Amino acid sequence: FISIVASISIIVGGIGIMNIMLVNIIERTNEIGIRKAIGATNLDILILFLLESITLSFIGSFIGIFLGICLSLIIGYFIGVQPIFNYFFILFLMLVSIFIGVVFGVFPAIKASKLDPVEALRK
Repeated sequence: FISIVASISIIVGGIGIMNIMLVNIIERTNEIGIRKAIGATNLDILILFLLESITLSFIGSFIGIFLGICLSLIIGYFIGVQPIFNYFFILFLMLVSIFIGVVFGVFPAIKASKLDPVEALRK
């Protein structure tokens, strides 16, 4: 049951990353056009937006892990139980979060990299 709930939350988080990246591309269409007009390749734009997606998912996972550890310590203090943290598992979850950022950031990054510079500058 917990795995199903975690899977659903990961998918929802991934869709959130994708939506944020799509809005980001729409808002930065002019910037993409300027970059392409001065010589940026499709790969440059793709890498730029994939790095933004990875950064977004890394920051989200860091905040989630930080809040999880803090809440565990606070709740553990009040109920008299010392929480045990598996740092390997925490690192693994951060890597999974970055992977989710890449997977759900690929579509918006490809969309941004395929923009025509002339059309992008018109908007």
